[in-house]
Amino acid sequence: MKALHVITGLGVGGAGGGGGAPPLRGRPRHLPVPCDVVTLTNPGPVAHGLAADGVRVVHLGMAGNRDLAALPRLVRLIRRGRYDLVHTHLYRACLYGRIAARLAGVRAVVATEHSLGDSQLEGRELTTGVRALYLAGERLGRSTVAVTPTVAERLRRWGVPGPRIEVVPNGIDLERFRFDPAVRQRTRARLGLPEDAYVVGGVGRLAPGKRFDVAVRALARLPRDHWLLLVGAGPEERALRRVAEATGVAGRVLFAGERPYVSGSPEDPDLPALTAAMDVLVSPSAEEAFGLAVVEALAAGLPVLYSSCPAVEDLPPAAAPRARRVRGGAGAYAEALAATRAAGRGPRTAPEAARHYCITRSAAQLMDVYAAALATTPQGVSTP
Repeated sequence: MKALHVITGLGVGGAGGGGGAPPLRGRPRHLPVPCDVVTLTNPGPVAHGLAADGVRVVHLGMAGNRDLAALPRLVRLIRRGRYDLVHTHLYRACLYGRIAARLAGVRAVVATEHSLGDSQLEGRELTTGVRALYLAGERLGRSTVAVTPTVAERLRRWGVPGPRIEVVPNGIDLERFRFDPAVRQRTRARLGLPEDAYVVGGVGRLAPGKRFDVAVRALARLPRDHWLLLVGAGPEERALRRVAEATGVAGRVLFAGERPYVSGSPEDPDLPALTAAMDVLVSPSAEEAFGLAVVEALAAGLPVLYSSCPAVEDLPPAAAPRARRVRGGAGAYAEALAATRAAGRGPRTAPEAARHYCITRSAAQLMDVYAAALATTPQGVSTP
């Protein structure tokens, strides 16, 4: 079997305002089949990490949602690659990828829904038109994978038939996020952090729905030895900088930008290294489909404060004892951060929740979905 992943973009935090982290981080190298990746837009730092893992990444150079010229380019790419299965990720890629796969003669098409919320899809309002286009494209595939039971239920409410839905969670590379005190010390020094700094982290696309302004305003209510480290990029960065200036904490907010999943250089901190430098992670987003940044932080042994994280909420409370749901805004987060610091650092070990989402387990579940998709594909209609 040879598979092609088609995704909208590979920037940190997903594409189009979507989820907490790109859905392909680390996954292709753990699948026991050859995999290539096509990104319609923005290769981003994740593309470098995939390439470092030996995965071929092609940038299609799509100019926008209505760049129809990208469709025949994608069809030709699928035909030349002679793929047995096409796996699409994120709204735009699911629409174009499913159509292109069918035009190229590939009938084994699987899509993963990473970012469907109750009121938005990757930052888009859930209008009747968005839903109709989504459902029309969904029928062109064999099955739709939901990353949590919560998302599966949303899909059913939207009108996707239950038998077409499979639940396969995002996978976490536990080894890459394993806490290393030497990496922590080196990264904090590289960032210029004071030795006594208590570092509050935030990871994701800097978009309004992520509510990182709540974290900035919470910082202003905390002692001056608290710092905020934001990892990601997006349209809200300027607004967040203005909030930091207005609240008097600009000197204690670090914008790390988009960071690769693996850099290969101690002088270029990657996402796991930056996570090691943190003391706690906050995720103020009011609506998530999974909460990958939260689970990766748990894998690094961090306490976590979140507003929405189905990946944690779908498990028993004992699976993530240092994850706490916070209801409210800056005041509530400031109080929760003060309480978390007062409780002490604790061991930097991964709880059961992180191990539950081990990427090897997720990859094995996905291979079952692939096998079912190929088994229901009629003979004689594979890629010419």
